[in-house]
Amino acid sequence: MDKIFARFVEKFGGAVDRQEVPVSSIERYKDKLPNQLLEYWAEHGWCGYGDGIFWIVNPQEYQGVVASWIEGTKFEALDNYHLIARSAFGHLHLWGEKTGASLTITSCLSRYTTHTSLFAGEQLNKELQNFLLSTEIRYNNYGDLFKPAKKKLGTLRHDEMYGFVPALMFGGPDTLEHLEKVKAVEHLTLLSQIAELQPYSFTDL
Repeated sequence: MDKIFARFVEKFGGAVDRQEVPVSSIERYKDKLPNQLLEYWAEHGWCGYGDGIFWIVNPQEYQGVVASWIEGTKFEALDNYHLIARSAFGHLHLWGEKTGASLTITSCLSRYTTHTSLFAGEQLNKELQNFLLSTEIRYNNYGDLFKPAKKKLGTLRHDEMYGFVPALMFGGPDTLEHLEKVKAVEHLTLLSQIAELQPYSFTDL
């Protein structure tokens, strides 16, 4: 384990529900994702960290989710995006083939933030490491609800997340009582269809 990934694991906690990454997946994403990420996949697999608050995922499983979120937005023409990581609450970390870790979507609110890459082109391995070092538990812990949700609903599997039912965009409250354990791909696709994706405004923060 290199020192960058070791610091990431130290910050979040050890791995849960690991899936081995087939060679075919590593081949599929060569020249689309940083070699450094593919090396991490090969060594550590796809899995959750911090008891499942943060997941490094198989982008292929989320191709439809990404397409559903960016269809009809300006991002559709900007880059080819792949979901490389997500939180237990559907905070989506997208990687652009040209722009790196440049787009984050908070799915339960249909809000996005963009990031200008410090490292472009040949330096995308550094961009990936910068992403891991700058990612914090608090950014992925919606309303500090992770520990109460885990206690009430149980530990997540790799294909699950905690979702608000009814969805917040339908007017549902963002309380523990309205969280359920749901299938991630299906729930994220549903959320993408409820409301138009909008940038975060200062009133949201």
